[in-house]
Amino acid sequence: MRNPLFTIATKDIRDATRDRFLAITTGFLVLAALTALITGAIALSSDVATYAAAKATLLALGKSAAAIKPPEFYPMRLLRGAIEQIEIVGAAIAILIGFRAASAERGRQTLALILTRPVRRWQFTGGKIVAGIGLLAFGLAVVLALCAVLLHLMSGIGLTGNDLGRMALVWAISVLYMASFFLASFLLTLHLSRPSTALLIAFALWLVIVLVAPQIGDTMDPDNQVAGGVFKALSISRPDQLTIMQTYAGFEAVRNGIEVASITKHFERFTFAVLGIKATYTGLPLGPILTEKALDVLWIILAALGLTGLTLALPLNPKTLTQE
Repeated sequence: MRNPLFTIATKDIRDATRDRFLAITTGFLVLAALTALITGAIALSSDVATYAAAKATLLALGKSAAAIKPPEFYPMRLLRGAIEQIEIVGAAIAILIGFRAASAERGRQTLALILTRPVRRWQFTGGKIVAGIGLLAFGLAVVLALCAVLLHLMSGIGLTGNDLGRMALVWAISVLYMASFFLASFLLTLHLSRPSTALLIAFALWLVIVLVAPQIGDTMDPDNQVAGGVFKALSISRPDQLTIMQTYAGFEAVRNGIEVASITKHFERFTFAVLGIKATYTGLPLGPILTEKALDVLWIILAALGLTGLTLALPLNPKTLTQE
């Protein structure tokens, strides 16, 4: 007899593909990510072409190409906009997928019938989780694969195996990040008597975690108030910067605490470092970056595992779930 968990997961995935829900949500995220990428890719391609033309001119004049210092091009930095779309739009899509997974059987009044079959309640919940995270993983794979192809074709600089490996790592962390929002929405919709209330609470959490908390932290950072940073604008040396910041240690602790309370900030810090989007990590090997950002990864993993465990552990109430 086929495992009920995988039967339920297969059914959910089939339903999502049949009613084009997966195609619509994936297409929306693809559109947002590629729109953010195209402008930067065109600009980088223009810079690469300008350097190539200048080099060709020197060679045609019989001069050494060494007369022009080759600029450093980092195509992976152009993924900043795509990552930000995953942070915001991707999290919202994950909430909708979680809501859909929990409310689908309720809307058809078939949940009570399913639970009369030889299906353990954790198998029902687990099957829904497997299907939802599987849909998220597939959609993110499509988004990042298209970004890689577009970046390779439009930037004028081919992506290396190391670049693709970093993107694969970002894909894995992105799945866990979006899974956290999926699980939160799924959990709320599964246990609240009114699905509409659950969806409202889920988006309220999304608003606070994704938009409010990170923005408060960034706004409170004095170095973000001037383009390039206050210290750089005032030409303050690094030792003097540290001395000044010691005076505001309490303020900085509060500001950073607000930021790191959000899983979105941990996701952003990790992905920006791995892709070299943040200048501090540009060109660094992956090993030291992973060592430094291990706590960010751990935070994301624990959030996803904790919500998974809570969802599986809480008992289902069929009477509540059959009410609309």
